[in-house]
Amino acid sequence: MRVLSVASEAYPLIKTGGLADVVGALPAALAPHGVALTTFLPGYPALAAVTKRTKVVHRYADLLGAEARILKAKIGDHALLVLDAPALFARGGGPYGDATGADWSDNWRRFAAFSRAAADLASGVVPGYSFDILHAHDWQAAMAPAYLRYAPGPAKPARTVVTIHNIAFQGRYGYDIFADLALPDIAFALDGVEYYGGVGYLKAGLEAADAITTVSPTYAAEIRRAEFGMGLEGLINDRAGRVTGIVNGIDPAVWNPETDASLPARYTARTLTRRRTNKRAIETLFGLDTEDGPIFTVISRLTWQKGMDVLAGALDELVALGGRLALLGSGDTELELAFLAAAERHPGRIGVRIGYDEPVSHLLQGGADAILIPSRFEPCGLTQLYGLAYGCIPVVARTGGLADTVIDANEAAIAAGAATGVATGVQHDGVTPEALSHALRRTLALYARPDRWAMLQRNAMRADFSWDESGRRYANLYAKLLEPA
Repeated sequence: MRVLSVASEAYPLIKTGGLADVVGALPAALAPHGVALTTFLPGYPALAAVTKRTKVVHRYADLLGAEARILKAKIGDHALLVLDAPALFARGGGPYGDATGADWSDNWRRFAAFSRAAADLASGVVPGYSFDILHAHDWQAAMAPAYLRYAPGPAKPARTVVTIHNIAFQGRYGYDIFADLALPDIAFALDGVEYYGGVGYLKAGLEAADAITTVSPTYAAEIRRAEFGMGLEGLINDRAGRVTGIVNGIDPAVWNPETDASLPARYTARTLTRRRTNKRAIETLFGLDTEDGPIFTVISRLTWQKGMDVLAGALDELVALGGRLALLGSGDTELELAFLAAAERHPGRIGVRIGYDEPVSHLLQGGADAILIPSRFEPCGLTQLYGLAYGCIPVVARTGGLADTVIDANEAAIAAGAATGVATGVQHDGVTPEALSHALRRTLALYARPDRWAMLQRNAMRADFSWDESGRRYANLYAKLLEPA
């Protein structure tokens, strides 16, 4: 099967979050299941190194108002196509906004053009290219199925899949952009691209897609309810028969404590004592007191969704209970300031680094004792999977993919013992000060029992967090879409 994976990010070329990790891992995850996957990305400056002296496979004199080319390249050993449109993507800052974090005002045009080009690749417009499946990720690529539906190319269009990585980000714009999207008037309809009088990119993709996936089974069920569906719950319920939840995996070539070059000391589930060297490195880097007590870590966007406001309010208690915190992240200014203020109140107990650093994130997973993820909603989450792989015990809210991937260390699970490999972390219901306080106390009580804590770590590291089963499920979904009607 030939699949075109369309996304705005892919590790290791361009990354702002977990979407990039997933898209970057999919080619290798799907190859064993008979899927030849080609990744299609916008031509950001970060991709310049891989697009030098590459073949031009198609040219546009006017792609929604911009000159553009499609370039053939590689991402590692896997096929890559890049939309080289300097007027749209050759900019400083990030993929979605300038250096201050403000979104580009023409994101509607940038990602509509990207989606139009993806639809062309998947429907015979680009000579020499055809695909069985177009797999679009999130709102930035979700217009591609709509273009296939309303403005198809000369060949039979590919079947389409849209994956929702986070339904909160939808790509909503005013009606005034519709005339510039190169879509027929019929597309502006309730079952088309129209959304509350404007244009909804994710909504349009979900209406047009042959199949919809989310990144965990629990999230697939949650987004059918108003508190999680973000206004799209009605559409999701109407198309429930086409919705599937498939948990993300992680790439063991990137996330493996036995081979990770970012760690001062590498280790396995049988050599957990080596983690102490990494713990000492965290203490030095984050200015924490050197001791044997637990280090909690946070590696996250600092936002309301992630429950960071509740965590910020719990930091004094965390320190009073004997814990320390090493935080790596950025986000809402007020939350950044709240964590920095806590670090000033508790020198040696709380260390904060605003921003993101890939090697430091690996060190935190490889040396901290527990990772805090009190998200109000979490489609899948990857940091808890990295925590499992590295024996950094996840302490998570019971929602979305967190509920699907972390098994609570309750008394029954603990009593079952190491032989069953059941307990892998700590869950809490709800994101409230009381719930988080209880989870912190439970975690500290487990840490105070070295035998139980080591059992949790070994269980976590033996959990199957690879792409094997998830890759198989995607391949089966593609195959089903290609079955004769």
